[in-house]
Amino acid sequence: MAAYVRSVKPLLTAWLGKARGHAVQPKRYARGLRRTPVKVLFPETHRDAAAAPRPVSRTRSGPGPVPGPGPPPPAAGTTTTRRKTSTAPAVIPISDMSSSSSSQSNVPVSKDRVGGLRFETAFPGDKRLARVVTIARSRTFREHQGKVLVEGRRLICDALAAGANPQMVFFSRVERLCELPLDRLKRATLVKVKFEEIKIWSELVAPQGVIAIFSRPDPERLTFPQTRHTVPLSLICDNIRDPGNMGTILRSAAAAGCQDVLLTKGCVDAWEPKVLRAAMGAHFRLPIYTSLDWKDIESHLPEPMCVHVADNYCGLGIVEEDENGRHHAEVNASNKPLKAGDYGWVSARRGQKDVAYEEYDTDSDSDDTAEAAVRSLPRVDAQLYHERWAHQPAALVIGGETHGLSLESVELAEKTAGRRLQIPMMSGVDSLNSAMAASIILFEGRRQMLNSLETSGRKGMGKVKLERRLT
Repeated sequence: MAAYVRSVKPLLTAWLGKARGHAVQPKRYARGLRRTPVKVLFPETHRDAAAAPRPVSRTRSGPGPVPGPGPPPPAAGTTTTRRKTSTAPAVIPISDMSSSSSSQSNVPVSKDRVGGLRFETAFPGDKRLARVVTIARSRTFREHQGKVLVEGRRLICDALAAGANPQMVFFSRVERLCELPLDRLKRATLVKVKFEEIKIWSELVAPQGVIAIFSRPDPERLTFPQTRHTVPLSLICDNIRDPGNMGTILRSAAAAGCQDVLLTKGCVDAWEPKVLRAAMGAHFRLPIYTSLDWKDIESHLPEPMCVHVADNYCGLGIVEEDENGRHHAEVNASNKPLKAGDYGWVSARRGQKDVAYEEYDTDSDSDDTAEAAVRSLPRVDAQLYHERWAHQPAALVIGGETHGLSLESVELAEKTAGRRLQIPMMSGVDSLNSAMAASIILFEGRRQMLNSLETSGRKGMGKVKLERRLT
């Protein structure tokens, strides 16, 4: 009985629908989403036309088609002329577009060109940025392939102004690229990447969105600004292995007006990204010669040249207080033969090839064997840093805080009649930071050289005029 009712029910439903004058068809209803349309903002010239209300559609009760929205039909016996409406899109003036700077508005920008230079857009999976950054971070790859990574607008502009050769430039926005001198990027490959990729490979907390790869600069081919304002003072960095100290020393050397900087093979690479950031563009303001032997250093120094060393021996320059409460700095000028332990920043090792290891009994009562293992250092007189020592062309050797000065530097100081310069400190203080000591002594040497030029009357200038020219 139930099966019979189920078979008859569709027939009854269709018969009842025809009896009422309409057919019943099964439909599937779904709930529609109601959304508020987005408000469109038109320019001022099209705002009045866009704000005009649309006519309400009218319906007719009689048979015939239902007219849609639009103007009312014309009266009988009248002719109408249709007006052609323009369907061209509205043109937004350039003045309404926001620009990052006034200088960028003059640079023509298209889809893949900026200022007449064509740039590429990196697709997903492009590994060029990761590859070049990995190469630039390794000293071995930097020296082998001759590439240097420079990050930030200011450093890139300084490198381009000095004549460095750019190979590739990665940027996240066209505005960042327009901030660079585009006339110097004609031979470089320009690649636009996402800011997230630059943020991944950048070592900065807040990257600027532009990274450049340069050929390793040659100091002989770079153009340094204000070379005539330098003083005849050279800086020699010996065993400086901390990137932060090296960058600060280079920055101080550029500020003091040194004519060049010489780095020994024991120093950190001057073109490491951390050194570049700490130096704040000093690499492109004075010549920097890296990975030099001591024979090469002597060839880079003009003659006559007096080489001085910054020593950290605690027996020199100790500030003591007398009975009246005044502080005096005393120098220990004993004539005893100096040993490696008498120097604070001097290492007893000449080099890995010349080191000889000898076994001896440490429990022996005699110290003859131990004293024989320590080489006596050359005789170099000591003096305080503010005493007269920069009256002629000079060079200053700064050693690292861990390994100290090498024996070759002390021998060169003895050969050129140099001095051991000491900064007086309060008792109980071990030493100063190497970058801080270099800054103090370099600016003191600059002051003494300016006084020497004033005394000799070189170039017919007084101290005031010369100081204005150098600054």
